[in-house]
Amino acid sequence: MITVKDIAFVRYQVTDLAAMETFLSDFGLQRADRTASALYMRTAGSLRHSHISELGESNRPLGFGLLARSATDLDQLASHLGVKVEDNPEPGGGKRVRLQDPAGFQVDVIHGQAEHAPLPVREPLAANPASGRKRFGQAIRLKPQPSSVMRLGHIAVLVPDFNASQAFYRDLLGLRASDTYWAGAEGNTIAAFMHCGLGDDWTDHHTVALITSPDGQARFDHAAFEVLDLDDVAQGGEYLRAKGYAHAWGIGRHIQGSQIFDYWRDPFGNKIEHWTDGDLVNDHTPVGHAPISNDELRQWAPPLTPEFFS
Repeated sequence: MITVKDIAFVRYQVTDLAAMETFLSDFGLQRADRTASALYMRTAGSLRHSHISELGESNRPLGFGLLARSATDLDQLASHLGVKVEDNPEPGGGKRVRLQDPAGFQVDVIHGQAEHAPLPVREPLAANPASGRKRFGQAIRLKPQPSSVMRLGHIAVLVPDFNASQAFYRDLLGLRASDTYWAGAEGNTIAAFMHCGLGDDWTDHHTVALITSPDGQARFDHAAFEVLDLDDVAQGGEYLRAKGYAHAWGIGRHIQGSQIFDYWRDPFGNKIEHWTDGDLVNDHTPVGHAPISNDELRQWAPPLTPEFFS
């Protein structure tokens, strides 16, 4: 139908906006807007906000936003679905088409939202590998502080009907598989890492990852935010550890997507990831297909614990 170009934000319901803001500030996000009922946090990039928390009686994921490539695409999507393009009532304005995916998540496809000027951050650190040295007469001296979170990179969701969810994101919103997992028999695909199908243009290995829910319940597995470099992953993790937050898994390097990762828990149990150095793909990149196992989740990392999958 159309092809979205990136993820815009994730959306949660929480019982305490102040607790969420404190954690996200320590994680490396900054407040963009806050009302009595909602908190909007931004990255160092130009998007108005990348994390939304709505005040409610329970803690749960609500959905996420995706960026349309043009106003024309938004009109085409609305016409195809028989709905209206509406003014976006949230900070930054613009237009949106609000959908519900097969798992029940609210998906906002947006265009024309006002943006911020990017925030200043340090340059990525030059490395001195055994060959191809690049740093001469310059020492590295870092201080404890939150990571420089540059952007929201992807969302991973657990879905009760994998085939229906994959068809929704593929056929309606133009996402394409980069890698898939199978279980039991090679034809039984149970998970897909999906990138924005932008033709020849290079894009993140995955923007939406779909995984069959083992208990049939729809929920987020994690939201993933890109930081500057490996030191920023490690330094930001040390800062969170010193603050007493719950660590979930890492540091390690994934197989599918190749990201260097570190996973944490927010105060409400939601899993959130710092990552750097991910793969770029386009629609001509061969699609991988591997059997699901814990060994497929990392090239190197500490041992996995059952807590990570809760």
